[in-house]
Amino acid sequence: MMQTFDKDYLAGRVVLVTGATQGIGRETALAAAGHGATVVLLARSVKGLEKVYDEIVAAGLPEPLAIPLDLLKASDDEFNTLAFQIKQAVGRLDGIVHCASHFYALSPLVDQRIDEWMNQYRINTVAPFALTRACLPLLKQAADASVVFVGETHGQRPGPFWGAFGASKAGLGYLVKVAANEWDVWPQLRANLLVPGPVNSPQRTRTHPGEAKSERGELAALMPHMLYWLGQASAGRSGEIIELDLRPS
Repeated sequence: MMQTFDKDYLAGRVVLVTGATQGIGRETALAAAGHGATVVLLARSVKGLEKVYDEIVAAGLPEPLAIPLDLLKASDDEFNTLAFQIKQAVGRLDGIVHCASHFYALSPLVDQRIDEWMNQYRINTVAPFALTRACLPLLKQAADASVVFVGETHGQRPGPFWGAFGASKAGLGYLVKVAANEWDVWPQLRANLLVPGPVNSPQRTRTHPGEAKSERGELAALMPHMLYWLGQASAGRSGEIIELDLRPS
């Protein structure tokens, strides 16, 4: 049974959540704010960001910061500017949750094109690297900082038709191991990969259209795990790949 956390568990912390307008990203942003964090909401859609921003403010939670950014097109300079914006607006950064994800469609390798591979790698693998790199100076200044990469089951266990998407998600496991190894000189800083398994998210609906919602785990059941790896409870644990199965037994 996963532990529960006090409402002030993340109080005083600033947490950046990518893909914050839907699915796991939105649920994570709400959960982090609900446990005291000032959340930096990052997504492409301005309207989507405004909706989640308003939801957090209406609940009387710490006022978030909303920053629109297209991860498919963002350059090194734009990632650096994002880190500067965070420093200027809230002065610190204690965590990142990489929820943003890009998926085309399930198809055999023979039908997949170069641009599909490039775009999925760009958002699923390259953007998490580039964003983390740009924010590293801020993370190193925190007393306790956690970077959580959100993986996908087929990135751990290859299967037919998952080609580009599975390969791009597999890259996160490698990235986490390298980051954790390089960061061992900063014991307050950690990186881990959280693989949620089948959960009720927009992406799961696209990849498994015939699957009943009752066959998947609930996003709410994922949040205690997310909070654990994001906050002080997981201090000292880095370079781990955590695979979950939250489906009803």
